[in-house]
Parts: sequence; structure tokens; C-alpha cells
Amino acid sequence: MPSPLGASPLGTFPGTAHGTVRARTRSAPARKPAGAVVGVVLAAGLAVAGCEYTYDDGRSYAASAAAEATAAPGPLFTRDPLTRDPVGQDELDGWVARTLPEAPQPAVHLGAGVLAAGEVRSDASPSLESGTYALTLACRSQRRVNFTVSSDTLTLVDLGLRCGINRENVIYLSAPTALTVTVEAKTGANYAFRLRKL
Repeated sequence: MPSPLGASPLGTFPGTAHGTVRARTRSAPARKPAGAVVGVVLAAGLAVAGCEYTYDDGRSYAASAAAEATAAPGPLFTRDPLTRDPVGQDELDGWVARTLPEAPQPAVHLGAGVLAAGEVRSDASPSLESGTYALTLACRSQRRVNFTVSSDTLTLVDLGLRCGINRENVIYLSAPTALTVTVEAKTGANYAFRLRKL
């Protein structure tokens, strides 16, 4: 018995028109290719954008990277261990002048010397008025040199200094105080210190 709405090549759907069914059937697949095309265009754009960078001066990232890869490595410089060997008493003043250059404030107490292996030396300052001071420490040796700065009641600095690097500490004295600088080395060493009021 024939359907009251008639037969359709796509099938019979009661209550719908044939043209509407065809439009829905045709429009549904059209959305998938559009999304795929956008994805392909974005992927292609990213691939093209990632190939090479160009700078304002006309240089190309790819070209400069290739040039760096083919450049010969530069020479390797190592620290001369002889620059750590202590100097003798006759060269001590020259080493101190190079190591502790002039500062804006005058020194209120300073000291320098040559230490034998295992030697401990102490140097006491005069009574210093209250205020803020800068203490600069330096040494020349193959190993660390220990510096201890103390008053009668308090240790202000206790430091194993790696030689070749100057160290400056800021010290505040709340009352007139005399300081003692004690220096100890396990191997031969030069040491120098300078105390100046800020």
C-alpha cells in the first residue's frame, strides 16, 4: 500500500518534506571538510613560520646558527697557578698596593705579612671610636687563609678566604672598641687587611 506522502529515494520520514531531508543529509558532511581544511591551513602556516627567522638587519637565524656551528673553538685559558704562590717580604708592598687599591676613606688600621705553613699571627688595632667600618681582607696562597676578627667579647668575622678574591665586610661598633685580626695559613701565604671608617 503506497504511503500517503509518497516514496522518496532517501526513505520515508513521516511528517517531513522530502526537500528538508535532502538538505539535512547534504549539509551534515559539508562541516567536516571545512574544519579539516582550517586545520591543514593552520598546520601549514606553523610549519612555514618555523623554518627561519629574519631580523631587521637582514640576518637569518638559520644562517647564523650554521656559521656558529662551523666556527673553530676559541683557545681555552686556564689560571696560572704561579699567581697564587706567595711573594717574599721584598715584594710584599707591591702586592698589597695592587690588591688593595686606594679607597675614598683613609685607613684607620691596616696590616700585611708573609706567613709560613701552619703559622698563626695576630694584630691588634688601637681603640676605634663607635661607628660603621669597612674591613677588606685579601690573601695570596695555594689554599684558603683563615681570618678571625674579634673584640674582647665578640667574634665579628670568622672566614676561610679563597685567595685571589678580596672580601669586604661591614662592621658596626656601638662603643669604642679595639679589634684583633688573627690570620692562619696551612701553607705559605701572604695576607693583607684594611679597616676604614665609612
